[in-house]
Amino acid sequence: MKLWDKGFITDKKIDHFTVGNDRELDLVLAKYDVIASKAHAKMLGKVGLISETEAADLVKALENIAKDIEKGKFTIEDDFEDMHSKIEYLLTETLGDTGKKIHTARSRNDQILVAMQLYLKDELSEIKLQIKSLFDLLLKLAEKHKNVLLPGYTHLQIAMPSSFGLWFSAYAESLVDDLYLVQAAYKIADQNPLGSAAGYGSSFPIDRSFTTSEMGFDTLKYNVVAAQMGRGKVEKSAAFGMSSVAATLSKLAMDICLYMNQNFDFISFPNELTTGSSIMPHKKNPDVFELIRAKCNKIQAVPNQLILIINNLPSGYHRDLQLVKDVIVPAIQDLKACLEMMSFSLKEIQVNTDILKDPKYDYLFSVDTLNEMVKNGVPFRDAYKTMGKAIENGNFKPKKDIEHTHEGGLGNLCLQEIREKMDKLF
Repeated sequence: MKLWDKGFITDKKIDHFTVGNDRELDLVLAKYDVIASKAHAKMLGKVGLISETEAADLVKALENIAKDIEKGKFTIEDDFEDMHSKIEYLLTETLGDTGKKIHTARSRNDQILVAMQLYLKDELSEIKLQIKSLFDLLLKLAEKHKNVLLPGYTHLQIAMPSSFGLWFSAYAESLVDDLYLVQAAYKIADQNPLGSAAGYGSSFPIDRSFTTSEMGFDTLKYNVVAAQMGRGKVEKSAAFGMSSVAATLSKLAMDICLYMNQNFDFISFPNELTTGSSIMPHKKNPDVFELIRAKCNKIQAVPNQLILIINNLPSGYHRDLQLVKDVIVPAIQDLKACLEMMSFSLKEIQVNTDILKDPKYDYLFSVDTLNEMVKNGVPFRDAYKTMGKAIENGNFKPKKDIEHTHEGGLGNLCLQEIREKMDKLF
């Protein structure tokens, strides 16, 4: 069944190519098509385009479909092009002519727009909660290990003292920045496009403000052409927010892989969170973090994928936009899995508390030792030269009882202030 069926049969090759994997993706989105259809049916009854009884019957039938979706009983067979055609078929099968009236004053174009935006709102909200969970864990670890020193690097060369407190809370505060972008994407998605029909509105006297309120959108996407132009753009906005989160996770995963290396030996994990080698019995591989790194690097490519699909398309609907689902839906699932696995694994992290006892890290303290000379009245440039000569001649004696008091430094992590940033977002 095709909603645009005019009585002729499409070649099977054309049908297969144009439908693609829409049926599989629509199983994810069907819940939201039903939510929008319920709001639409109520609106049709409210404005008198169908009777109140017909509206109530449609809503009841849609609620039954929603139950089947929740139970995993909803399927989209090859006879149906997508979720829209299957849902309308089920309504017609149950209600006869009343079921055929559900498509009054709408198009598949605004159907998929509103379903996708409802889906993005839900998924971005879930991602937001997962970010908060990881954020809380990172701050907890920062507090627990705030006094455990860690080498800091520039150019991957030993640079200055850091700490596990700084390292964990750095990623926590970075997640705040990521969440700003996720929030912006949510706000863009939180605009009701239903009623824009094929992109040019309808001659029916529909009430778009009613469906906006009914579905829980913050506002309308008022201009019907702008609503249609939102397809792809809304997903791209979400992808930029997701990409920012993925960049943070990827960098954290890379640090973990590096720090687990025996030559660093800064951290470790229980055996059950690592994998082994088929020929090397000593191996404890960070496969989880390597996969997080790789998956998150893929996610960072998603905005560009979407740009390449939608770029330079003129206003109005184009079939190119169908491919947007194929990019954004799997990326969302991957990001959620990466957030879940990062939190799950980090709970079990074990830190080495004696890292800086190794003499090879003595040069970490050169700047602090130099600064002590400056505090005692030696001009900075003279102190720098003196320290450089001492290091060159092998006479350097590090001052290890360091004291960093400024905001955001080793001795003043500002964990509460970082938490307040996050709290404002919630």
